[in-house]
Amino acid sequence: MLSVIDVAKKDWKLKGRKPVRHKKIRGLIERLTTPLGVATDLSSAFLETATFGPWNLLIVDKSPLGMEINNDGGDTIAFPTLRGLLEWKPTLRWCEVDRGAIPFLMNGADCMAAGIHASSLEIKSGDMIWIRDQEHGKPLAIGWAMMDSSEMNAATKGKAVKMVHHIGDELWELEL
Repeated sequence: MLSVIDVAKKDWKLKGRKPVRHKKIRGLIERLTTPLGVATDLSSAFLETATFGPWNLLIVDKSPLGMEINNDGGDTIAFPTLRGLLEWKPTLRWCEVDRGAIPFLMNGADCMAAGIHASSLEIKSGDMIWIRDQEHGKPLAIGWAMMDSSEMNAATKGKAVKMVHHIGDELWELEL
C-alpha cells in the first residue's frame, strides 16, 4: 500500500550524465561560487553534468554540489545545492529562521516572513537564496526571495521565500 509520502515523491531519473573538463565549465563554476562569496578549486575534482527533474546538475566527485534552474524571467540561474552549501560554506544570500519554521520547511512549505529573524543585506526580490537555521547556521532549504532583505527582516506576515529545494526532497535523497 502506498503512503501519502510515496505518492508525493516525484519519479525523476538522473539523465544525460557525462564527465566534463574543468575548463569547459569554468563559467558555470564562477556563476555558482562568486555571488555567494565562495572560493573553491575544482580543477582536480572529477566533474560531471546531468539532468534531474527541473535541475541541470554539476556533480563533483559523485556528489551533486551545483544546479542550474530557470527563474520566472527565463534566465538560467546557477546556485549550489544543499550539499554544495554544506561543502562550500557561503557567507552571502542567506536568511535565518527560528526553530518553529523548520518542520514546515522540511515538508517543502514556502518560508513565511514571520519565521525569519535575520538575513544578509544583499538580498533582492527575485534572487535565489538559502535558508539556514538560527541556532546552528546549517542550510535547510533553497528558494526564490519574494522580498528584499530589509522587507524580510521587518515583515511579520506574508511569503518571503518560494521553496525550490529542501532537506529530504528528491534532490537531497539522490544517490549517485
